[in-house]
Amino acid sequence: MDTDNIQFSKSGGLIPVVIQDTRTNIVLMQGWMNREALEKTKAESVVTFFSRSKKRLWTKGETSGNYLKVNQILVDCDKDCLLIKVIPSGPVCHTGQETCFGETNAADEVKYSGANKQPNDELLFLGQLEELLNKRKNADPAKSYTSRLLAAGHKQIAKKLGEEAVELVLEAQNNDDKRFIEEAADLLYHLDVLLISRELGFRDIVTELKTRHKV
Repeated sequence: MDTDNIQFSKSGGLIPVVIQDTRTNIVLMQGWMNREALEKTKAESVVTFFSRSKKRLWTKGETSGNYLKVNQILVDCDKDCLLIKVIPSGPVCHTGQETCFGETNAADEVKYSGANKQPNDELLFLGQLEELLNKRKNADPAKSYTSRLLAAGHKQIAKKLGEEAVELVLEAQNNDDKRFIEEAADLLYHLDVLLISRELGFRDIVTELKTRHKV
């Protein structure tokens, strides 16, 4: 994206910016950027707005620590509005809510009863799990196994994932479905942690699978 193509002049030097969680697609907030804020955001991969009340650049999270890690920046067809997909490091709204619009994760809305249940409802939990594990990044390693894994780095996580893969393969030779599912869950968990350590997620894997799919 070329900053020179953005139509800042339409709104007196500012453009509206919509912030969306790249993992859940939930819209988190809306802010404003001038050219300098956009350039800073691109350079640092952390969202910086122009505060109309403070009359200065404002990096989201500079006070709370809840930064917005940039995943993708998209410009609309008129080049006067941006959509920035991010990975938030904590609640986005100043009220402490996950989003300024009060939207919740789809997984939280699922009803597992009667006619309301959809065939793939359980798969929505993967998004919820990934969101939870991301929050473990800043947890105390002494109290969180996930935090200890992430602190060890992706090479150590990959080694642990390999061990879990071997255990799953060995269990596949037996007829105990319960133990097989338990080992598969361990493998999936450690895969998720490895993805997070590389600033990726299940969505990236699904995107790759979609590109391979031939109708």
